[in-house]
Amino acid sequence: MLRITDKVAIQDWEITESFVRSSGPGGQNVNKVATAVELRFEAATSPSLTGPVKTRLRRLAGRRWTNEGALILQCDETRSQARNRDIARDRLAELIRKALTPPKRRIPTRPTLGSKKRRLKSKKVRGEVKALRGKVDPND
Repeated sequence: MLRITDKVAIQDWEITESFVRSSGPGGQNVNKVATAVELRFEAATSPSLTGPVKTRLRRLAGRRWTNEGALILQCDETRSQARNRDIARDRLAELIRKALTPPKRRIPTRPTLGSKKRRLKSKKVRGEVKALRGKVDPND
């Protein structure tokens, strides 16, 4: 079980891990041992997450979210399979923690009186500059 917060935990059956050969550091070891981990979390069907959390998680995941509603994370940073597995699980937990916090509601602000006056003054100056650009009368 992967504990995210006190109230949210991901069951082991929701996560599948497969190990593939890594392209990272390791010398000849890279060609022999499957150290890279590909973690697959079935987020769309997860009973642990609510609807709004799933929506925010989908937006945060971006290209890592599949059409079937799964979140796929890959890690091949270290030479150790166990360490890569821990890193991938930590990334999943961090992503879910970010999705759990709802975004702050934007409170619209009003422009100050000074900013309104400055804007109108600059418009007036600009208009005067443009008014002076008229054709010159050759008779004058």
